[in-house]
Amino acid sequence: MNASEDDVSGTHVWLVMMKAHRALERLATQSIVSFEVGLSDFGVMEMLLHKGPQPVNEIGRRIGLTSGAITTAIDRLESCELVTRQSDPNDRRARVVSLTARGRQQAAKLFAGHKRVMDSAADALSKKERSALIQLLKKLGAAAVARVESEGMEV
Repeated sequence: MNASEDDVSGTHVWLVMMKAHRALERLATQSIVSFEVGLSDFGVMEMLLHKGPQPVNEIGRRIGLTSGAITTAIDRLESCELVTRQSDPNDRRARVVSLTARGRQQAAKLFAGHKRVMDSAADALSKKERSALIQLLKKLGAAAVARVESEGMEV
C-alpha cells in the first residue's frame, strides 16, 4: 500500500473526487457531442424531458447558463422545432418552454444513448457500491453546504 492509499484527509478526498469527476465529465461530454448536439441544447432538452415545461430562467439556473446563453439555446431549439415558448399564465413577464412532440422524441433518443454510455461507465461498481457512493456523496455535499451557510461564505 502506498502513502496516497493511506491518506484519508479531506484534501485527498477532494482530489480523488475531482479526478473522478473530470474523467466522467470528459466521457459525458464526448457522449453528448457524439450525438451531434451541443451541451447547452442537450441540457435544455434533458431537463424538459424529465421535468416537463419550465420557465426560461429556471432552465438557465438549473443547467448553469446565463440569461443570454439560455435565450440563445432556446432560440436555436425553437428554430429546429424542438421546443416552443408560451407566456406563463402565473407571471406575464415569464416565458415557459416545452418540448414539441418532435423534441420529446429527439430528447428521449439522445438521453437513451447518453444513459447507455454513463451506465457503462458506472459498471465498474456494483449496484451496492453505487448506492453506497450516492449516499456518501449526498452526505458529504450536505455537510459542505451546511459549512458554507454556517460560516456565511459566498458560493
